[in-house]
Amino acid sequence: PRPCPAQPLYPQAALLPTEAGEMALQFEAFHAGGLAPGWNLLVQGHSDSGEDQFEINFLSETGDIVFHIKPRFSSATMVANTFQGGRWGQEEVSSVFPLVLGEPFEMEVSSDAEHFHVHAQEHKVLQFAHRHRPLAAITRVQVLSDHRLAQVELARKGLSWG
Repeated sequence: PRPCPAQPLYPQAALLPTEAGEMALQFEAFHAGGLAPGWNLLVQGHSDSGEDQFEINFLSETGDIVFHIKPRFSSATMVANTFQGGRWGQEEVSSVFPLVLGEPFEMEVSSDAEHFHVHAQEHKVLQFAHRHRPLAAITRVQVLSDHRLAQVELARKGLSWG
């Protein structure tokens, strides 16, 4: 089940063109009050490259990657990790991989007080325990890809607009 719809705060903001085969920043958003828990990131695109050229990174105010998620089409796995204090943590790998090369895709990342949750094509792919505290220090999200994404939305769940 998908969470209740949220109003996008950054709909399609900063979607940038990129050269074929070159991974580039496609989307970046910053929120001083923190992006976890309660935020939802939706990414839609097309997996037209056979390379593993797509990733989502949530970063702390110090620049550490507190959550890194990357689909690996070559092994049909979803890989999650952290990069803190100059080193990668213990990689977590999910073999739930509903993405199909050459097909449009939708990935959603949300967070609660204990975990990041990753859905792809409406299937639960991964649950990743928070390794960084306080959660309010997670202030930035980046989406990198080797091709232009169709849509990226970052929204706070449960936020109502008058």
